[in-house]
Amino acid sequence: MGRTMGEGTVHDRESEVIRATGVASAEEAASGLGTQIVRFTRLVAAHRHRTKIERGAGERVLLARLVRDGEQRATDLAAETFLDLSTVSRQVRSMVERGLIERRPDPEDRRGTLLRATDSGRAAFEEYRKERDARLAALLAPWPAEDRFQLIRLMTRLNDDLVQDQQTRHSCGTHSEAAAQQGASEHD
Repeated sequence: MGRTMGEGTVHDRESEVIRATGVASAEEAASGLGTQIVRFTRLVAAHRHRTKIERGAGERVLLARLVRDGEQRATDLAAETFLDLSTVSRQVRSMVERGLIERRPDPEDRRGTLLRATDSGRAAFEEYRKERDARLAALLAPWPAEDRFQLIRLMTRLNDDLVQDQQTRHSCGTHSEAAAQQGASEHD
């Protein structure tokens, strides 16, 4: 079904040239990176599919946003996480009942409610983060230290450039800009 590197695609030949020379033109890099981004996206999607089965997968995203960005309305939380408001409302209700987040009246609009992570919610988020970091640390342990450093440096640069590109393309406050802002400083 899926072809692997070395099975004769155009991308394979470009990858071989890049590996052999250690350099790539912008076009070669774009082609190789495009292939790897699609592959990475599929791997992330498969991981997310598996974790949806686990209890708490959705709340991790919501808790991360509340811990990192502070209190906010459910509608803003839904927009920032690209989740349906009904899904967010269901998860918020469950997290409030379990003491992970709390609600308070919005001082700017008494009809609205702000959500914020409780101490228990922050602790749960930190536990999720530790689990993720432990899995990644095990994966990266065999890598040379310089490769690990370069991976972070280059991923940060790519993400920063993608955010800048999104902001340039969608400077009128569209949903895509919200997506770019979500990824702008994703530390969860």
